[in-house]
Amino acid sequence: MANPPTPKALILELLLVASGGVLSVRDAILGAGLFDIGESAVRVTLVRLAAAGLVEGAGRGCYRLGPAATSLAADVARWREAGQGLRPWDGRYVAVHCGALGRGDRAALRARSRALNLAGLAELERDFFVRPDNLPGGVEALRARLAALGMEPAANVFIAGGFDAKREAAARALWDGAALSAAYDRSRADLDRWLDGALTLDPDVAAREAFLLGGKAIRQVIFDPLLPEPLVDAGAREAFFAATRRFDTAGRRLWQRFFAAQANNNEGETDEQLPADRRLHA
Repeated sequence: MANPPTPKALILELLLVASGGVLSVRDAILGAGLFDIGESAVRVTLVRLAAAGLVEGAGRGCYRLGPAATSLAADVARWREAGQGLRPWDGRYVAVHCGALGRGDRAALRARSRALNLAGLAELERDFFVRPDNLPGGVEALRARLAALGMEPAANVFIAGGFDAKREAAARALWDGAALSAAYDRSRADLDRWLDGALTLDPDVAAREAFLLGGKAIRQVIFDPLLPEPLVDAGAREAFFAATRRFDTAGRRLWQRFFAAQANNNEGETDEQLPADRRLHA
C-alpha cells in the first residue's frame, strides 16, 4: 500500500473530488482522520493554502480551489488524457542535449531531471537524452512541454536518427519494455480486483484504500514514458490507463459515499439504492 498523504496533498485531492467543488471543514477533518491527520493540522493547512491562493472561502466553513490552483486542476484533467493522440513510430527519436546547461545549480538540476523524466526521456550518453518520436505534436510540442516543466530554455531539443547499430541497440535498451508491459497487466488486475470487492468494505475503509491505490495508479500513469510498439505492449498500457480512469471515477463516488455515511444520510442503502452519480458502476 502506498504511503499516507500529507495534509496539503489530501485536502487538495478532496477538493478536486468534492461535490460541486466545495469541501466543508467538517468533511476535510473526517477525511483526514482516515489517515491519522488531526483536526489542528487540517485547520493550519487550510489557513496556509488560503494564504497561498490555493483555496478560497466558499461560504461559512467551506472552501473551494483558489486561483493559484488552476494549473493543479488542469494537471488532474491531463493525466486522464494520457496516451491519446500517440503517433506510429518511424524509428526516429526526439533528443535533448544538455551539455551546455551546466551542473552547478542544484535546483536547476532537479527541475531538469524531473522534466526529462516526466517526458519519458532517458540518458543515452552523458547529457544526451532521447525518447521515441511518437508523442502528439512532435518535437515542437515536446520542446514546449519541457519548458513548461522547468527545463532551461538553452536546452537543445531536436530530432535524431540514423544511429549506428550499437547506439540504436543501446537506445532501445534504455527502457525495460517487458517490465513495463507486465506492470500494466499487474496494476490493471489489482485495480479491477479491488473494485469488485469495494462495496463489501466499510465506507471509511473503502475511501482510504481507494485514495491510496488510486493515487499509486495515477502516479504510474503520469510517469509512464508512453513508448510505442514494439518497445512495449501498447494494448496492455491502454487497458491499464482505462482501468485507472474507471478506478478514479469509482473512488470519487466512494468518498461521496463515505461523507454521506458520516452524515447518516445513507444508512442501510445498497449501491443500487444510491443515486446514479454515487454508484460505483453507474
